[in-house]
Amino acid sequence: MDNESTVSEFILLGLPIRQEDQDLYSALFLFLFLTTVLGNLLIILLIRLESHLHTPMYFFLSHLAFTDISFSSVTAPKMLVNMLTHSQSISYAGCISQEYFFTVFAGIDSFLLTSMAYDRYVAICHPLHYITIMNQNLCVLLVVVSWALSSANCLVHTLLLACLSHFRNNTIPHYFCDLSTLLKLSSSDTTINELVILVLGNVVISLPFICILVSYGRIGATILKTPSIKGICKALSTCGSHLCVVSLYFGSIIGLYCVPSSNNINENNAIVSVMYTMVTPMLNPFIYSLRNRDIKRALKNVLSRKK
Repeated sequence: MDNESTVSEFILLGLPIRQEDQDLYSALFLFLFLTTVLGNLLIILLIRLESHLHTPMYFFLSHLAFTDISFSSVTAPKMLVNMLTHSQSISYAGCISQEYFFTVFAGIDSFLLTSMAYDRYVAICHPLHYITIMNQNLCVLLVVVSWALSSANCLVHTLLLACLSHFRNNTIPHYFCDLSTLLKLSSSDTTINELVILVLGNVVISLPFICILVSYGRIGATILKTPSIKGICKALSTCGSHLCVVSLYFGSIIGLYCVPSSNNINENNAIVSVMYTMVTPMLNPFIYSLRNRDIKRALKNVLSRKK
């Protein structure tokens, strides 16, 4: 092997932030990260403590909250450490591990949002059979399948990436080890890697997004069959929070990977990535708590018990 083309560590260039603004932005990102962790932990705690939240929708929501915490924890701590210590290095093993877990939790997020869309579809389109269809076994199966598919997907990507030992340089124009960015640095043949990304990317991102669109298409058709202000308001209250989260998550990914900018593409990618790795996981608890009466009631019950 050519020692000049192998690397033991990578250099993360981070976000396009001026040196004098590093401390301000590091404080902002620390606030976002802590809010993400505490907000999602609160959601998980409320769902565990309140029996009236032991329903399929909140079962999926608790797993989504856990995934959001893990998703942010993969990239945010390392970025904050690099900003505070002014160190940009990450070991080869650390980089591969970060790419692995980032891909895992991104896939699980996608599948969980799809499961939640199916749950809303059954609740609105087949309300009389909801309890029968959305039983505990199906809910557990959907979560297990989400983990299994996402783990298998990222395992394939990581194993193929680990085979690429030759790199043009070790400078990554990003704040974390993004798979597509690493492939661009490789001097090896990445044809198979890109083909696998295309195929599995459709399975993990495109197919769930299509399923969500189909679910809401059926929900819309059901509502229009018996149009009423009460029915529309009930549907919006039931699906509004989930639609907001789906729009934020998939909107960021589509904007990043499907509509790239021709100017300053690396800087734009890093900035947009902050949206779905830090901002979206932070907003999820607020979206579900501010628009959800059950969560508000659960919080009041827990606080009253404490008093």
